[in-house]
Amino acid sequence: MFKRKAATLDPNTTDTLIGEGSIFEGSIKSAAGIRIEGQVIGNIESEGDVTIGEKGTARSNIVARNIIIAGEVNGDVHAKSKLSITSKGKLYGNLTATSLLVEEGSIFEGTSRMVSVADTSSSQSPKKEKAAAGA
Repeated sequence: MFKRKAATLDPNTTDTLIGEGSIFEGSIKSAAGIRIEGQVIGNIESEGDVTIGEKGTARSNIVARNIIIAGEVNGDVHAKSKLSITSKGKLYGNLTATSLLVEEGSIFEGTSRMVSVADTSSSQSPKKEKAAAGA
């Protein structure tokens, strides 16, 4: 009866906020940016940017355009563009990104894989790589 035009979200905006004191369990998928100041348990996928605030924690695999970690992430992350780990940020997991910024004082435990812009066309989560045992 009524036709509505599908609204498109701008990936440069943040439309989802998980506030401090909130716990979210489940997968999040968004066409715009996501900011986590609380706790998320489950995968996060965004066409925009994902920011894990200083008080935020995520037990998640994250796929997004840009990712900023100022809190704690336990899981693999795939930044299609830039991954930043601030001086208070902690990443326990593997990362894939085209650009990486790790500030002094941050914690990163895992493997990193740098990819070219052409390689980021797939939005697959990073694959776990096993270290070669002994020589």
